[in-house]
Amino acid sequence: MGGHEQACDQCGVVRYSYNSCGDRHCPTCQASKQAIWIDDLLRTTLPVRHYHLVFTVPHQLNGLCLHNGRLYYDTLFEAVWHTLRTFGYTRYGVETGALCVLHTWGQNLSLHPHLHCLVPEAGYSLSGTWKTIGHQGLYLYPVQQLSAVFKAAFLGRIKRALAKRGELGLFNSVLQEAYTVNWVVHCEPSLASPDHVVGYLGQYTHRVAITNQRILGIAEGKVTFMAKDYRHSGIKRPVTLDGVEFLRRFTLHILPHRFVKIRRFGIYNHTLKRNLSLRFVPEGKPDIEALEKRLLEKQRSKGDAAPVETSMERLERLTGINPCRCPICKKGRMVTIRTLPRIRSPGGMTASGYVTGNIASI
Repeated sequence: MGGHEQACDQCGVVRYSYNSCGDRHCPTCQASKQAIWIDDLLRTTLPVRHYHLVFTVPHQLNGLCLHNGRLYYDTLFEAVWHTLRTFGYTRYGVETGALCVLHTWGQNLSLHPHLHCLVPEAGYSLSGTWKTIGHQGLYLYPVQQLSAVFKAAFLGRIKRALAKRGELGLFNSVLQEAYTVNWVVHCEPSLASPDHVVGYLGQYTHRVAITNQRILGIAEGKVTFMAKDYRHSGIKRPVTLDGVEFLRRFTLHILPHRFVKIRRFGIYNHTLKRNLSLRFVPEGKPDIEALEKRLLEKQRSKGDAAPVETSMERLERLTGINPCRCPICKKGRMVTIRTLPRIRSPGGMTASGYVTGNIASI
């Protein structure tokens, strides 16, 4: 993508800074987007506790996912929201909401589609009031029942979609096998403050199958990277793959063009939120005005604490990193001395990507 050669005006260290490709599958270009997304979401998160749920599809259906990823992932979102919405109405009589993020990989880069969901501990009742849901913060819904409803919702929808396309016969055997296995839905106890919740979810957004930090080495046509072994208590172990196999696994997680992998449902959907008067019931208090006041105060304080900023100032506030400051001496300013064309990285760099020298002699 090309870039710039920069030098510090104090210590003379040289740094190569490459232009961002902006692709959402790039391991390098997502950090700033993730920080900004979290900052924006903090302004709209409801001031209640949240539950983190993970919906997983068994590996027997991976062939169907490879056959038509867009259909598979759309059906996954639909089935998950149908399940959560159904339980919200049947157990509490409320319209609930969810913020869902799609992940498609396991630690060893295998295909492992699943959804991370944040569900607020509040819902909007049919009588037009807000109501607290959940079981004293311990769990939201029984996971065994969630799994059964989710299985039926997903398989029923995918069968109808395949039958409409005339492709049901291709996958009928694997669908029947999927009915016989246990489906896994994981639900954690409610999390702490909304700020903590959004920061927690931010770990799962704007990620790709593997980051540069996990790659230990590339030699003799093989790639070695670190991965958690969940069969042995999540111990981190090095995994070595042939280069071609590594690339094959990585490309399994390239999403369809313009596919939306972060979606809002129910009371977190922008359209529905505009139609609701934002009044919430705090736990243990019948006064429905109280939580509205808390939300307004939160939005007001967030607005007061966030004056007009340039994109560079906002990035420094969120990440603590100023790209213009020298990372070596911490005093100088990085000055662009040469524009790099769209070629491979220049030679002569150290392993850290910096070259020492005097700026006057460059």
